[in-house]
Amino acid sequence: MASNLKLAEKQNFTLNMHFKRNIGFVLFTLFSFVSFASHDSVSHETAAVEAHSTENSHEQNHEQKFDAGEMIIHHITDAHEIHFFTLNEGTPAEKHFSIYLPVIIKDENGFHFFSASHFYHNKKNAEVNGKHVHYYEHDGFILSGEKIYKAEGEEKVTFNEKGEVANASVLDLSPTKSVVGLFITALILILLFGAAARKYRKNPNAAPSGVQGLLETLVIFIRDEVVIPSIGHKHASRFMPFCLTTFFFIWIANILGMIPFIGGFNIMGTLGVTIVLATIVFIMTTINGKPYYWTHILWPHGVPLPIKFILVPIEIIGIFMKPLVLMIRLTANMTAGHIIFLALTSLVFIFGQSSAVAGYGVGVGSLAFMIFMYFIELLVAFLQAYVFTLLAASYFGSALEEPHH
Repeated sequence: MASNLKLAEKQNFTLNMHFKRNIGFVLFTLFSFVSFASHDSVSHETAAVEAHSTENSHEQNHEQKFDAGEMIIHHITDAHEIHFFTLNEGTPAEKHFSIYLPVIIKDENGFHFFSASHFYHNKKNAEVNGKHVHYYEHDGFILSGEKIYKAEGEEKVTFNEKGEVANASVLDLSPTKSVVGLFITALILILLFGAAARKYRKNPNAAPSGVQGLLETLVIFIRDEVVIPSIGHKHASRFMPFCLTTFFFIWIANILGMIPFIGGFNIMGTLGVTIVLATIVFIMTTINGKPYYWTHILWPHGVPLPIKFILVPIEIIGIFMKPLVLMIRLTANMTAGHIIFLALTSLVFIFGQSSAVAGYGVGVGSLAFMIFMYFIELLVAFLQAYVFTLLAASYFGSALEEPHH
């Protein structure tokens, strides 16, 4: 057992400690641009512009019905701010407490740097085909749907028939909420495994306890139940660091997204994140593929020639379908969990608009079901990390498989 634990420590803890030396500077640089503020701190000039553009629509806005779909999409998509909570929502004293992230834009005039608070503090409203839409404007740039466009002409912003901004887009290099979530997840992993590694170095023969015991149990579980059965003893040690890091990274990121009032992270529900993880698995599988693996795909042994012309294209498509399945499975499952929570919360506001009694009644039922779903999501957070790691290990194993004939 002691030798197994030392092997797990060398394969996983050393990898994370090596990453620790490089991540500190990046985190410091990123968060040095972050400013904590609330929407009520708008300057007098900005407030005057916003009041002039919306003075005739205040009553209409308060009479609008609660749009559950818009609220859900707003919370599950990526953003240039980390929103914590709102006070006095729907009233003139409404306040949004957020961390505004730095905006880094490149256009024909070079790079532009400013805080996202300049966008969110300068809200504009417009009517497009009878539909009320809003956008944000600052220094010749437009923010709509968390995408940044170049302001054009006297009107600055134009819309298409669907009510979407039709301006030319710019190169947006800004760190978004999901990017910050990735750094936070990496920092948590460094702290957890760094603490466990120090305990092993201090007293390698002591019985594990606390977080160290939990990490050791999961490391042994992934090694003995996932990596070795899927890849085999001969090559398991080569892929242990990646599989362990991937499992813990996805698991911690999923747990982070379930903690209320810390920004509503939906890291693994962001396609940009999952497609990178799936691409890494695809590259590792392709590079480590043995001749038998490629022969089985491109010219399978023992298959009649007419069948090969049907089977080979299917096998080639399967090479690209495997990472696609990894990406879609993880993204869809984690996003679905967030949507369920937000949908249950929306029921309270929907029924509350018609009757306060109905709102309270639905609120009690929704709260009870949300508590139940929360524990289900805790299980799903673990299962999705486990399934992703298991599928990745099985892909590696198939690429390293030895011929049986």
